[in-house]
Amino acid sequence: MPVCTVAPGVEIYYEEYGSGDRYVLCTQVGHGLYSLEKELAKRGFHVFLLTNRGFGRSTHVTEDYGDYWYDRFADDVIAFADAKGIEKFVYSGGSHGAGTGWHVVLRHPERVTCFFAVVPGPHNLDEGKMSVRAMGLKGIQPVRHVFRTKTDDPAMIERRRLSDEAEAALRAQPDYEAVYNSPETRAIDYGRPLRSLGTEAAVQEALKTIEVPVLIMGGMEDTISRPDLMVRSAKCLKNCKLVIYSGMGHALDICEEMADEACRFYDNVTKTGRVYAPIVND
Repeated sequence: MPVCTVAPGVEIYYEEYGSGDRYVLCTQVGHGLYSLEKELAKRGFHVFLLTNRGFGRSTHVTEDYGDYWYDRFADDVIAFADAKGIEKFVYSGGSHGAGTGWHVVLRHPERVTCFFAVVPGPHNLDEGKMSVRAMGLKGIQPVRHVFRTKTDDPAMIERRRLSDEAEAALRAQPDYEAVYNSPETRAIDYGRPLRSLGTEAAVQEALKTIEVPVLIMGGMEDTISRPDLMVRSAKCLKNCKLVIYSGMGHALDICEEMADEACRFYDNVTKTGRVYAPIVND
């Protein structure tokens, strides 16, 4: 089982895809059958998918980090990169995985080439500080969240069927409860990104300090990373491109499309230093 020690007594489980020196790092509580990052591995990127401490086959923890869970996740990414000899990388992640990305680019900006932020928010802290995951586990559902939207695309329907089958197979594993649904894991509330800042005003001021180029991709029907939150983030960021897809919710089943955007964004940033393509005068 591939694991990496990132702190005393803490091992991070990871998956590796692709090869080369164009690195992409992503950390989340788990990784699905399809993702932007796995698609990027098909396009020449060297991808590492990390499982957050406290979850899955990474070390389970009982310590409550309070407002600083995402700081731990972010520092684990850097410790992993150090262990693998990766000086600079793209950080990519969706939802809570993108939440870690905000902490990575604020705490360690010199290590990040650019940030692919999928349905990233971050949340408005004036509206609450509990994570959506923890709210679901506690039965707190202020709204019915929109993940998958209706589609008539047969390929997307098939992709969703295969994803559901893979999730069912995971849940059928004999050690599923101990590994993925332990009491320690269920007790974790990592909160919302940048929670220690306390207020929406403070979050906006923090976003304004970010120099790392950020590509935000989201869905118009998303009730978690709402369009207004993504627009707010794009307004605050100095180097940002925002792409919002109509008819999409929190789960974007269009990893090839997102990879097209991500590859274009990466090329522009690394070749021109800008988030847009070179201007060519006739």
